[in-house]
Amino acid sequence: MDFANRTVMITGAAGNLGQAVASAFADRGARLLLVDHDEQALRQAFGAPGERLEIAAADLLDPVQVGTTVRRAIERFGRIDALANLTGGFRMGEPVHATTEATMRFLLDINVRTLLNTVHAVVPGMIDAGGGRIVNVGAYAALKGVAQMGAYVVAKSAVVRLTESMAAELRESNINVNCVLPTIIDTPGNRAAMPEADPGRWVAPADLAAVIVFLASDAARAIHGAAVPVTGLV
Repeated sequence: MDFANRTVMITGAAGNLGQAVASAFADRGARLLLVDHDEQALRQAFGAPGERLEIAAADLLDPVQVGTTVRRAIERFGRIDALANLTGGFRMGEPVHATTEATMRFLLDINVRTLLNTVHAVVPGMIDAGGGRIVNVGAYAALKGVAQMGAYVVAKSAVVRLTESMAAELRESNINVNCVLPTIIDTPGNRAAMPEADPGRWVAPADLAAVIVFLASDAARAIHGAAVPVTGLV
């Protein structure tokens, strides 16, 4: 899984998972385009841009900003070989019959619209370059309905179905599209929100990052449209 002379774009890069994924790709020689909405958080996590590192603050809900970010990266690095769509979010919701428009909009925006805007900007360049890899982040909860989580389940289920559709559309263009389905990720925020839980049973960011790197590598060239559960001990 050597990424020397390959460029990897990571969205949500300033988060705990984003930092783990960026580190895993960097350890394998990748050039990195790290995208998040908060430039200060990017600089705190990764420092200043360098020869193999570009950071970019962008609102992924704004297709113009996303397109500009991708064009600048291609001008600098030549192409984007792999895309890790990590941007997403969770919110407990109301019962389905009481789900508010605000809850549904928030979860669809952060989990689905961000993904759509990013692939709109990246995929045409991958097709022109002769191939690429895309890894999306769904959720294990997307596999069935859960009480008070209907809106979240809908949003993450959409990520899975979009992954499968893209895989079917793009495999003849030598583009692999797959997704991971984590359970609870071991982050400081989740530990604070669930102080009585045992984080040893959760998914370590580095472990999830290893699966993402594999799916973005040549070792996974025969895998298309997979939704890979990454469940820790939960």
